[in-house]
Amino acid sequence: MPQKSLSGYLNLGSVIFSYFHSGLDFKSPPCYLSVFHFFRGVPVSQNEFSTLPLSPELLTVVQELGFETLTPIQQESIPLLLAGKDIIGQAKTGSGKTAAFSLPILNKINLDQPLLQALILCPTRELASQVVTEIRKLGRRLPGLKVLAMTGGQSGREQADALENGVQIVVGTPGRLADFVGRNRIDLSAVKTVVLDEADKMLDMGFADEIKTVMRDLPGSRQTVLFSATFPESIEHLSRKYQRHAQQVIIEDEEQNLIEQLVYDSEDNDKTNVLMRILQQHPSDSTIIFCNTKNAVAEIAERLNDLGAASGCLHGDMEQRERDRVMAMFRNGSHRILVATDVAARGLDIDNLELVINFDLPLSPEIYVHRIGRTGRAGKTGVAVTIAHPKDTLKLGQFEELTGGKFARPSLGFKNQYGLNKTLKEAPMKTISISGGRKDKLRPGDILGALTGAAGGLTSADVGKIEIQDKISFVAVSAKVADGAMQKLRDGRIKGQKFQVKFVK
Repeated sequence: MPQKSLSGYLNLGSVIFSYFHSGLDFKSPPCYLSVFHFFRGVPVSQNEFSTLPLSPELLTVVQELGFETLTPIQQESIPLLLAGKDIIGQAKTGSGKTAAFSLPILNKINLDQPLLQALILCPTRELASQVVTEIRKLGRRLPGLKVLAMTGGQSGREQADALENGVQIVVGTPGRLADFVGRNRIDLSAVKTVVLDEADKMLDMGFADEIKTVMRDLPGSRQTVLFSATFPESIEHLSRKYQRHAQQVIIEDEEQNLIEQLVYDSEDNDKTNVLMRILQQHPSDSTIIFCNTKNAVAEIAERLNDLGAASGCLHGDMEQRERDRVMAMFRNGSHRILVATDVAARGLDIDNLELVINFDLPLSPEIYVHRIGRTGRAGKTGVAVTIAHPKDTLKLGQFEELTGGKFARPSLGFKNQYGLNKTLKEAPMKTISISGGRKDKLRPGDILGALTGAAGGLTSADVGKIEIQDKISFVAVSAKVADGAMQKLRDGRIKGQKFQVKFVK
């Protein structure tokens, strides 16, 4: 038998201990194979999902989704969460933290009891919606699993009815949850795990009182999990108040150096001109422009619209339906530019964002980190540009200190008359809305089939991102074939049903 190292035995022991502690059968496949490989001399890798003491259903879903290697935050936090520990975790958006807390929750849910057993608080509606989507995806092989999103902008009566019918997991914003607690419309007595996702952002947004209201109604024996991108004193206070012997999991941001940070000086009355020159000098298929006020967002969005740019805007006063529409178009390539307040700095799942522009200087170094963290994700490079006044040297130094990076100050190049590159005016995709969604039992495959089947005639390459929401769906199609795709959907049926379809503008 090959000689085993001490670390090897410790790793094996941790696997076996986790299985016994979780109450799963020691003979279940992942644990059995770990022991088998170990004694055959095959190294036991502790960064693979197959080593986790998860139920066979969850391991099957993980395999179906193509997940093999654990991200650092998952590797460090999942074993602790499965063991029932309170943790306070620090990791940037896009690090896999949603799966890190969702898998342990799903592993513990008693599907035979239609009682609320897990509660997840998120700072924004968008993040709550994405967490719900992720949990449903990971829990798709768990029969009887019911997950409810509880946010503003949606019917409170429908949410109350859903609670009465029984749900096991609720994902919501502090304001809506506190309202339901105050009206005694939600029973938290059976909650075993509560997660505060992006806790620092919730505190920054002034939700301390709402969090207090919700936490006060929870059982004292619960497991409490905090995830935060930064660790200000307010987070330490939150941990001391609501957690017991919390384990810290800190994942250093190794991808920060993949973000090129640039700064261009500008006087206040010339910022818009500087912005247009930046857009010319840094061509991008996907750009977010951050502003501090909704008035600035509206002014820039109007200017871009007048210039014919494929752009949209996002701020906190917009209704949820409009926000969903704008984000769907930005994610699927129908908009190349999104102008937004900091409501978009957190919790928005945006793939392949190439450029972030700080039109207004962030109000704090933490907000700067959240903004530029939208780009340079999953090992990809990105560019973060900041427009600053010459007197902002001290603030820029604070940003550099927190990120560990240095600002480059390239020449901005020629001036222009607000002209834009042709590519910014031509979006590769058009978005079609369909008057049916999850509640109509629609799935992405149904829409894809209607477009690419014998009746549709499109190829899969013509179809982009498909988003299914409760009562509406969005599908991106190549701009070159968009008119034909629209006609096919109007003439045909999806899953045997007729739906209203129209282009989203």
